[in-house]
This record gives sequence, C-alpha cells and structure tokens, in this order.
Amino acid sequence: MPDSVLVGLSGSLRRGATNRKLMREAARLFGPARFTEADLNLPLYNGDDEEAHGIPAPVQDLADLIAGADAVVISTPEYNKGPSGVLKNALDWISRTKGNPWAGKPVAVMSATAGRAGGERAQMILRGFMVPFQPRLTIGPEMHLADSSNQFDEDGRLTSPLYTKTLTTLMENLRAEIAR
Repeated sequence: MPDSVLVGLSGSLRRGATNRKLMREAARLFGPARFTEADLNLPLYNGDDEEAHGIPAPVQDLADLIAGADAVVISTPEYNKGPSGVLKNALDWISRTKGNPWAGKPVAVMSATAGRAGGERAQMILRGFMVPFQPRLTIGPEMHLADSSNQFDEDGRLTSPLYTKTLTTLMENLRAEIAR
C-alpha cells in the first residue's frame, strides 16, 4: 500500500524528543506511505473558551488530519506514571470536534522513556484514553523503549536489533490492520 496515509502523534513537544524519533522510525519501518507528523502544540482545553470561540483552527486541522489518515501511530512519554499532558490535552480537544475521526481507525501505540520499563504504564493508560473513540488498536507487540536517549544513532535509527524487530512487527501489524 504505497499510497497509505500515516499520521504520527508524539506526546512530547521537544524537537529532539526520543518519542519523536521513535514515531519517525515507526513511519520509516511502516514502509511506503505519505507520513505527516501532527502538531500537538495546542491551547489548553477550556470549555468557556470553546463556548465563546468554538474549536480552534489547529484543533480542527488535527482532527481532519486524523480523519483523513489510513492509520495513526502515537508515541507517548511517561511523565509521573502516565501519558503527557500534551497528549491528553490533544485527545480532549479532538473529542470536542464534530464526528469522531478515530472511529474504526487503525492505531498503534508506543512509548519511549528514560526509565527501565519504557513507558509501560503510560501506554496502558493511553489505551484506556482511546476506548471512548473506538479506534482499532493494534495490540502488539508492545513497543516500550527503555533508556531511550541511548537507543538511536545519529540518523535517528534504532540501534538495538530487538527493538527494531519489535517495532517492525508492530508496523507490519498496523499495515495489516489497514488492509483488514
């Protein structure tokens, strides 16, 4: 499926974040696709602002990007035993848009963290956050990248054959989910 549209969401805003690197590596291993990295630098959700001004344009753009994708990859850091506020805020905003861009959408979740568990808790919580949206979550294999700052070469490629194999299999499963 060389013309698949793949969208990536990183729960970290830092340009050099390992979750951005992991998301980009996932897109590379996914294979031929039109890949777009979403911008999650959104205003904080505030119901009063929404009532007064409606859905901000960047939020609607994000919802439209997801709706137009064949699949989505989400990479989350683990902050204080959960996903980042940036990612939760984006999910909250998207839930306020018309329709449900996530419904039936193939989604793969992964995480990259400094800790030894690789973001396992954040990923578990993120999966729970996704339930109301009813996407088609690609269940595995689970990609928990531990000690993430030491797992990429200068080109942003994973250096561990084990992690590379896990991410490759996850992307193969996501591609199969699109075809399903």
